[in-house]
Amino acid sequence: MNASDQTPRDNVLLIGTVDTKPDELAFLRDCILEAGGRTVIMDVGVREQTRFAPDITNREVAAAAGLTLEQVAASVDENVAMQAMTRGAIELTRLAFGEGRVHGVLVLGGTMGTDLALDVTAALPVGVPKFLVSTVSFSHLVPPERLAPDLMAILWAGGLYGLNSLCKSSLQMAASAIVGACRSATPLMLDRPLVGITSLGTSALRYIVALKPALEQRGYEVAVFHSTGMGGRAFESLAAQNKFAAVLDLCLQELANEVHGSIVTAGSDRLENAGRLGIPQIVAPGAIDMIDMPSWKETPQAYADRSRHEHNRLIASVVSTAEERRAVARAIARKLANAQGRVKVIVPREGIQEWDREGQPLHEPEAHRAFVDEFVGCLKSPVEVFELGGHINDASFTDAVLATFDDWVKAGIIRRGIPETHAASP
Repeated sequence: MNASDQTPRDNVLLIGTVDTKPDELAFLRDCILEAGGRTVIMDVGVREQTRFAPDITNREVAAAAGLTLEQVAASVDENVAMQAMTRGAIELTRLAFGEGRVHGVLVLGGTMGTDLALDVTAALPVGVPKFLVSTVSFSHLVPPERLAPDLMAILWAGGLYGLNSLCKSSLQMAASAIVGACRSATPLMLDRPLVGITSLGTSALRYIVALKPALEQRGYEVAVFHSTGMGGRAFESLAAQNKFAAVLDLCLQELANEVHGSIVTAGSDRLENAGRLGIPQIVAPGAIDMIDMPSWKETPQAYADRSRHEHNRLIASVVSTAEERRAVARAIARKLANAQGRVKVIVPREGIQEWDREGQPLHEPEAHRAFVDEFVGCLKSPVEVFELGGHINDASFTDAVLATFDDWVKAGIIRRGIPETHAASP
């Protein structure tokens, strides 16, 4: 172990509004110290305060946004003021991490502080410990596209105004969690090219059972993302950070949900970030024939007469109509048309998830044929199209994906994998 490895990694960047939450921030600072960590406090409040001196003042935060604190405070709209402080906080947070002065970040807030926290934590790389203590943690108010893929959070129950035993418990847990994360976390160091794959559980999509070991044997690290909203969000976030050597985006159910207005969405930029950065994409329309919804809610009246699959007590799906699938086909084609890198689409003509097979509750062959015809007709060069005469869960689909992948490796479109024994060598 070299000297740098022995340097304590326990400096926490603690962000909050000292003007409105001085007691809470002071308590959280003390909790971090008691847990064995250290703090660098950043004040993102817009008013002068004298309770205690932060390490990074609100004047410095405003200056990093190109403004004076007086200019920020003079805004008649508190939303505009906080967005200015957010810009400054992002710049100073990146600087602090880049210089190695802090090793993790903890942000405290209500809706205003949470709004700021989402942008600050999303600006940091995967692998940097990020913790949010918020009165709206896990709320439907927080859109999935704003969440960092490795953000940790706790609900700040009873923490709207002042300290009490209930909210102190949340703060103590958050302090211990962030100090522990800082000490144990290691930067994301990929010793083999990373391939991202989207899928569902194997009861719906089974290609991953064969694809993952096959790609690992070829010398790639494989990350599989559960396409139920947050999985696709994490996938898109990593694609936007250019972490993938290639993506096998084989389940686009979240995109279909977005088209239909379902809450089970990964955000409006689903299927865009890999293409924007020129990352090679092998794409398939896995599970786009389902519209997801919480199973603990009644089926919306518009879907009352449709076949419904109760996957578990969290999520259920109804089958989509031919016209709804045509709309999804057009949306996918529009996004792929903007890709800057190589794209190949594999279209299974016999079905795109296990429950659409004959005899299963979501079997709608005419609607699927309508989708395929619309989809193939919308896809234009340079997007490559391969119509597969089988089902997405057939071995022929996996074979087609791997054949394309291998051809692209030989052509230099995808960089070669590194055998695990070589990757482990010093």
